[in-house]
Amino acid sequence: MRREFIKVLLLTFGLSASAAVLWAEVKTEEKSQFKMEGMMGRMMGMFGGKAAKEGVVNTVAVKGNRRMTITENTGELVDLSEEKIYNVDFKKKNYQVMTFEEMRRRLKEAQEQAAKAAKEGGEERQPGEIQMEFDFSLKETGQKRTINGYDCREVLMTITGHEKGKSIDESGGMVMTAHSWIGPDIPGIKEISDFNMRYAKALGEGFYPGGSGEQMAMASAMYPGMKDMIGKMQTENVNMEGAQILTEMVMESVRSKAQMAQAEKQEGDSSEGGISSVRGLGGMLGRRLGRKKEAAPDPNKPANRSTILTMNHELLKVSTDVSDADVSIPEGFKEKK
Repeated sequence: MRREFIKVLLLTFGLSASAAVLWAEVKTEEKSQFKMEGMMGRMMGMFGGKAAKEGVVNTVAVKGNRRMTITENTGELVDLSEEKIYNVDFKKKNYQVMTFEEMRRRLKEAQEQAAKAAKEGGEERQPGEIQMEFDFSLKETGQKRTINGYDCREVLMTITGHEKGKSIDESGGMVMTAHSWIGPDIPGIKEISDFNMRYAKALGEGFYPGGSGEQMAMASAMYPGMKDMIGKMQTENVNMEGAQILTEMVMESVRSKAQMAQAEKQEGDSSEGGISSVRGLGGMLGRRLGRKKEAAPDPNKPANRSTILTMNHELLKVSTDVSDADVSIPEGFKEKK
């Protein structure tokens, strides 16, 4: 579950494209470091682990309508022509097959599961009650670095989501901050993004390219606004000139003044532990985050902010030499029913 969710988040940078285009081929080696905090981190067992402490290295190969992603001893082959997903176990030399239709069903079930968990935890969302708006900022910082042999410039992206007609201090909300180090254009590098967006389009609205999608569906259900913020990040990323060599991203929840006051009151309650309803965009987040006081808060972070997730993604190598074997099930592997 941990590996699948990481792949979901780390492959959410795409570019819309027409099926009439003659697709090129590319193979990359990438390193990803990911950690999810709070309730979702506990649900997914993602505190610590190799992905958070050391990062994981995977290879991604795209050729035509096929993409193979390999992490350690497992792989995922997506075939857009067949509308099938093959999960490969290189150690056991077998694979399992899932159709896009089965994927859609699993995605829906994951959303329902997350909604049920929120309701049982006293955090029932109010459908259609909140309309969100986003403030967006993209600027060149002027900072430069050499990363993996590429001369890079830093671009700072900030996306703030809050209730329409209110400031984030009034309604609470979410803030995504991404430091992207952009290198020169690299031949073929956008092919992975192109593929991911074609994959998402084939599966329909609400699907995040990469991995199975269930974990991102759960995260989106638990954290209102995450899907739209990542979607905005996708669009802006691919509009930037040059290849993203390193991305360092942090997503935070922001509690309103009212939610902060309620959290302080709840912390003062002794045995009853009741949590009253707090509505608004950040209400569910505010209640959840108010349940557990951080042992060692960051003195440089505003008291009303709490980290949801952090992610680093680094491009290590790029090659345009891709064989059919790179995007195929190895010969002799058996299907596991």
